[in-house]
Amino acid sequence: MLIGVLGGRILFVVVFGLAAALSLWEFASIIFLKGDSRHKLATLFVGLMPYFFLAFYHLNNIETSITVILFSILLTVFLLFISELYARSEQPFQNVGIMLLGGAYIGVPFLVLNLIAFETGTYEYRTVLGLMLFTWANDTGAYMLGRQFGKTPLMPNISPKKTWEGAAGGLIAAVLAAIALSFLCTNLTLIDWVILAVIVVVFGSYGDLVESMLKRSYKMKDSGTFLPGHGGILDRFDSFMYMIPFAATYLLWIK
Repeated sequence: MLIGVLGGRILFVVVFGLAAALSLWEFASIIFLKGDSRHKLATLFVGLMPYFFLAFYHLNNIETSITVILFSILLTVFLLFISELYARSEQPFQNVGIMLLGGAYIGVPFLVLNLIAFETGTYEYRTVLGLMLFTWANDTGAYMLGRQFGKTPLMPNISPKKTWEGAAGGLIAAVLAAIALSFLCTNLTLIDWVILAVIVVVFGSYGDLVESMLKRSYKMKDSGTFLPGHGGILDRFDSFMYMIPFAATYLLWIK
């Protein structure tokens, strides 16, 4: 992921596009039947088309607008209905709803990440790097303090192992990372970096719980087996992608 951020514009688009594709495939594999490749590929399409449509504009230095983004999203929505005509499934509108859910849950955050990276018209890697570092710091701090001192369950009906003590550890680690990063990356102020760290901790934690709720609904332990010992790609990106729209809202507000 560091190579994807620090390696330049094209690597960024490719690496995060691949992460989005694998996450979408795992999401579709959880919900659709094992042999249902048509709907899995359609979920990939609805989640990735707006991302690469926008990336094409950015990589070619073409000015984008909200109209362009909405057009790319609407186009994929109506193409889904056409695909269901040929699928001859018994529940076409339910399938379309699930595929749109995948696009909203996974595709939109990666689309917004693209906007954050190219928001100034040039490739601004520092903000994306900060959001990644805060996510990792949160996960690490929560694991370390939760393992040593965790006693109070955070949401036992969804994720029994997560504790309030672990959440506090994640917050401390992310804020310390924000303070350190403010000396290296001056595109944002110290206060802005700290607020972004808090946003990452709060909504990243919710993202982890939401994905746990998804897996629990379908009686699955991991979203996939892509990373032995860690589960799937969606397991690694659940926190990161969930907090992106909230972080982007704050960035839009301060600018």
